Amino acid sequence: MTRALRIRGLLALVAVALSSYVALTVPVQLGLDLRGGTRIVLETRPTDTDADSGTATAVSESEATDRTVEVLRGRIDALGVAEPTIARSGSDRIVVELPGVQDPAEAADVLGRTARLTFHGVLGTAADEDDTAGPLPGQGHRQVLADESGQLLRLGPTALTGKDVDKARAEFDQHGGAGWLVTVGFEGPGRAAWARLTGEAACHPVRDEARRVAVVLDDKIISSPEVDPSVDCGTGITGGSTQVTGSFSAAEAKELALLVNGGALPVPVETVEQRTVGATLGAQAITASAWAAAIGTTLTALFIIVVYRLMGVLAAVALVCYGLISYAALAALGATLTLPGLAGFVLAIGMAVDANVLVFERAREEYASRLRPSPRSALTAGFRGAFSAIADSNITTLIAAGLLFLLASGPVRGFGVTLGIGVLASMFSALVVTRVLADHAATRPRVRRRPHLTGIARTGTVRDRLTRGNPDLMRRPRRWLAVSAAVLVLAASGIALRGLDFGVEFTGGRLVEYNTAAPVAPDRVRAALTDAGFPEAVVQTSGETHLAVRTGQLTNAQAASVTTTITDLAGHADKLRDEAIGPSLGKELRQGALIALAVALGAQLIYLAARFRWLFGASAVAALAHDVIILIGVFAWLGKPVDGVFLAALLTVIGYSVNDSVVVFDRIRELTGGSRTAHKAPFASLANRALLQTLPRTVNTGMGAAFILTALAVLGGDTLTDFALALLIGLAVGTYSSMFTATPLAVALHERR
Repeated sequence: MTRALRIRGLLALVAVALSSYVALTVPVQLGLDLRGGTRIVLETRPTDTDADSGTATAVSESEATDRTVEVLRGRIDALGVAEPTIARSGSDRIVVELPGVQDPAEAADVLGRTARLTFHGVLGTAADEDDTAGPLPGQGHRQVLADESGQLLRLGPTALTGKDVDKARAEFDQHGGAGWLVTVGFEGPGRAAWARLTGEAACHPVRDEARRVAVVLDDKIISSPEVDPSVDCGTGITGGSTQVTGSFSAAEAKELALLVNGGALPVPVETVEQRTVGATLGAQAITASAWAAAIGTTLTALFIIVVYRLMGVLAAVALVCYGLISYAALAALGATLTLPGLAGFVLAIGMAVDANVLVFERAREEYASRLRPSPRSALTAGFRGAFSAIADSNITTLIAAGLLFLLASGPVRGFGVTLGIGVLASMFSALVVTRVLADHAATRPRVRRRPHLTGIARTGTVRDRLTRGNPDLMRRPRRWLAVSAAVLVLAASGIALRGLDFGVEFTGGRLVEYNTAAPVAPDRVRAALTDAGFPEAVVQTSGETHLAVRTGQLTNAQAASVTTTITDLAGHADKLRDEAIGPSLGKELRQGALIALAVALGAQLIYLAARFRWLFGASAVAALAHDVIILIGVFAWLGKPVDGVFLAALLTVIGYSVNDSVVVFDRIRELTGGSRTAHKAPFASLANRALLQTLPRTVNTGMGAAFILTALAVLGGDTLTDFALALLIGLAVGTYSSMFTATPLAVALHERR
């Protein structure tokens, strides 16, 4: 055993052992779309006045957001949500994740309230015409407000704010008959200020309006009691607490106490995104993805075992190690596994197969080209010869994953993280784990005596047929380009004629998905929603009982009305998903998608031009643009939604489909850098030769990935079905374009030059 083999073996053993330990001891974090809950994105709206005192401040946008995060954290803790997450996103956005919260209306209302609590003396009543009075000078509060009965009161300056409150609690008055009330206790200077405010009010006669004290929440008087006659003038209430009454229900009293305890938000906030996923849907997604991974991996493993025999068995073992290492890396990094991320985890299995196929096909070539070959020498040469193609193809995919992480957000960003980890783990499993196992197996005496057991002592059916036929595919490259152009025009016409069905992520609006107790015709649902006041609602069905309603911007009350309408029609309806995206965020996400697409193509061009020649880089990027337009066009013809999950699939296709082009161009580079005869041969002949030599790898890799994606499309549920469909289309188009778009274009550009 050589020193290099021992080092690789030790490295593989340590990686597998450490991954096993992490997988058994560190649980992976599941996103809300897998465990159920609500995700709310709030955007701060800075003002020039302090929310409590009304005095002008010079609070920066970033500082205001930080203060808002702290207040929201206190409110969330008071809600009693288990394992909540709250974090800043940029300078003015805050992401709140509430696991297990299925009704976002109450949570969004509590989180979004500014809760500007103030206490005022009452100066007297106001006439109707005084209702237009503006804020008090330097206060930021309205001078005239209506009390609980609707009477207009003229208020004095702010005497206390929410900052002076120590603690508030909701209580039920069993003896006084006041019902639910909120007891508010003051702290520090607030005690003296409360005594001073009530002492001044006590100096006025009983039943005089000026004897009242107004409690104002967000420019609304919630309580304005008269100071008790027993309170002395000038002394006031010295106990440091008061009771706020207002005919509260139990929920209203508890909410008020929660808002007061949580503190006032320093700036107003607006809900720009709200997503709710039912726990049942998340559990179904995990189960479906697990079955897809198990079935897809099993079929892929059986396929490579049939094709590569012993080496296929070892590659299947390496696939298991890949899955273990990927899972452990996710857990160790604290990455959140989302629904698209789970799909990325499954997808990377196909990429791990790609690296093994590249090595084994190269080893077959090496074995067939030598006079006295041995399985071990052929495998060594195969790993060495395939390394550059493996590195280049995986780096292009890492570029796409990196762009998803940098430019995307939410679940799509999680997909980029998962895909990146999967690519690195697949390279390790193929270049280290598989090599250790293959080298060890190739040295066994029984294997040396029976090289046919390895699966590399035979060239394979596809290669044999290509060798016998030796077709000249690049004799007329412009014919292939004409076919590609025709398909491109057909796809583009779908975009022009049918248009793109952008999801609410890109347009803004609300999307609610239901599982109904009985099948309901879409026309009946549309008619009922029109009668309910939602004539522009778009209704889509999937299966017999799955129903999706997409509308423009809706309040939570309007969304509840939509749910009531669906429930009345179907008898019973479980809400599976509820997403609300603000128009500004939708526009931002749409622009971000275009930027991500442009940057991805540019990054691919730069990398390929640096690694190869500009001719190859331009050809590969042109083929990528060809693939992107066709994929978008097919979704336009099918009427499928173009949303964040589709964006993840599109950028994955950019990184995944370029692999075939990179492998072909890597072989062309090798052939042109070989013997003098290779230099003298026509470029078209070299390109055709490279294409034929790499075609077996393309077929076998495509079959392996197709098993995974087909299982994901059939078993992955509605969201993952569209995702897998996009990748299957990208796989087919990318395989075609690498052979009959990128390569012919490189030949045509070379001839023109």
